[in-house]
Amino acid sequence: MKHKIKTLVLVLTITILSSGHIVAQGMPVYDNTNFISFTKSLIESAKQTSQLLKTVQFLKTQKENIEKVNNVIRQLKAVREMARNNQRLFNIVQDDLREILNSPYIKPDEVNRVSESFNSIIENSLYGLEYIDQILSSNTLKMTDAERAEVLKDMELKSKEMVAEIEAKTKRYREIIAFREMQDKINNRETNY
Repeated sequence: MKHKIKTLVLVLTITILSSGHIVAQGMPVYDNTNFISFTKSLIESAKQTSQLLKTVQFLKTQKENIEKVNNVIRQLKAVREMARNNQRLFNIVQDDLREILNSPYIKPDEVNRVSESFNSIIENSLYGLEYIDQILSSNTLKMTDAERAEVLKDMELKSKEMVAEIEAKTKRYREIIAFREMQDKINNRETNY
């Protein structure tokens, strides 16, 4: 029995000493210098990240501002082009229509049809100008700048179509006048035989 007690004490002693040794090996060791530099680098990284986020927000705001300015410029260009097209329409109507209607080769019953065809184009042009005024001055339509620019671009295309249409009508009436004038000369020429 003494032998068993000695063995048990020896085993417990070895167990206690060996477990103490294992615990001592598992204890972490900190180097305060490395820990402080690591903390400083984390703080610097956080500051840089914060600055990057501010820069991203600033760039996003600037991009939105540039898009707004681009849309306004597109709107101004479209309005300027429509004003030019309408000025051309009025000039054509003032000059060319007067010339066509004063021609002796336009019949009296045609004067009303010619005038009405030109007047309908001018009325469409004026309606387009009123619509543009509503789009630009009224906020009731709840449009973004991009949508407003798109509508103005469409109106610009329509004004170009009106100019082309009125030029085509003017050309057609001039050709009719030229044909009737030539026909009159042929019918009223003097014969020498």
